[in-house]
Amino acid sequence: MAHRSLIFVFITITITSSMAETDSSVPKPEAVAVHIVYTDRPQHEELETYHLRTLSSVLGSEDAAKGALLYTYKHAACGFSAKLTPKQVEQLSKQPGVLQVVADQTMRLHNSPAKLHAI
Repeated sequence: MAHRSLIFVFITITITSSMAETDSSVPKPEAVAVHIVYTDRPQHEELETYHLRTLSSVLGSEDAAKGALLYTYKHAACGFSAKLTPKQVEQLSKQPGVLQVVADQTMRLHNSPAKLHAI
């Protein structure tokens, strides 16, 4: 009976090790996160077209850029938000006309609105 238990343990360890080796050989996709990309304001091109062209230069196609683009900023700042991998962020940061690429963050107030007072 003890002999069968040892064989079972050996087979289980072998299968688990084999699965771990298989998993490590498969490249894992890079994590995608939302980033805000600040750009120069184009002189002779529609803003969204300019942003799609800039994003396409890194993502490889206009369709990929349209799939990643979330929003185009037009008023207070010039730029766009998009879903990007760390490698794409690095490549996009080097593109002409790109001023800065920052990770999107959600900020919370430390005080509840009821505790805020007008002066």
